[in-house]
Amino acid sequence: MGYKDILVFLDGSLDNNARMELAFSLARAHGARLTGVDVDAAAAFEGDWAERARSLAEAFHTGANGAGLQVRFKIADRDTADWKDFYAHYADLVIATQPNPEASGRILSGVPERVLMTSGAPMIVLPQGWRPQPVGNEVVIAWSPSAQATRAVHDAMPILARARKVTAFAFDPPADSEDADLEMLREHLLAHSIKVDVDKWEDAGDLSPIEALFASPALEGADLIVAGAYSHSRFREALFGGMTKSLLRQFSLPVLVSH
Repeated sequence: MGYKDILVFLDGSLDNNARMELAFSLARAHGARLTGVDVDAAAAFEGDWAERARSLAEAFHTGANGAGLQVRFKIADRDTADWKDFYAHYADLVIATQPNPEASGRILSGVPERVLMTSGAPMIVLPQGWRPQPVGNEVVIAWSPSAQATRAVHDAMPILARARKVTAFAFDPPADSEDADLEMLREHLLAHSIKVDVDKWEDAGDLSPIEALFASPALEGADLIVAGAYSHSRFREALFGGMTKSLLRQFSLPVLVSH
């Protein structure tokens, strides 16, 4: 099953154009309808954001028309912040940008964290200041045998199926009598015609899992990380605790994450 409905959050920030460009690219690649949702708060229409905030609909439609896309434009309810979780319930994939403290009060609260927690839709989160470039050619899966990582992998299947290279990174992978976890993941993805390399990082006590991930050769050339919440004992299970929280605050690559 591919992505047929993609949603992108729009706002008056300087990161908005890069976010739209990725949304246009993914919608075109997957033949998906694209929904743009204006999540600016009232404060965005004052000061240096005002012109960009007022021109969101025009910029979105102009770009979408140039890409030949079927689109919808919605304005999130600025008075009821949780109304239908900003239309994310009706999307196969949501595109957002890493939380920016400087945007506090200008973007509706709950974007993107609470939307990810409550909508049930996977989300690609872009780093602040990210410049448009291809996403999904070389993908690293931050793997653990957990419900969250399994969900993230399956939510990423349409991207993994198109990738040139997929690597599964496992920090201190669990072992049983057959050491079967990573081999079974490899076989599972191969059943979907997805070949995957494996990168095991043994825990020597000198690096945390997030530090090991970013030190791994697997990330060289990568343009997307697929991550659930690690179930490793050194990390909290909560979605925005442990590894996932570190990714959302420190990463330099787009991350596809699920809850």
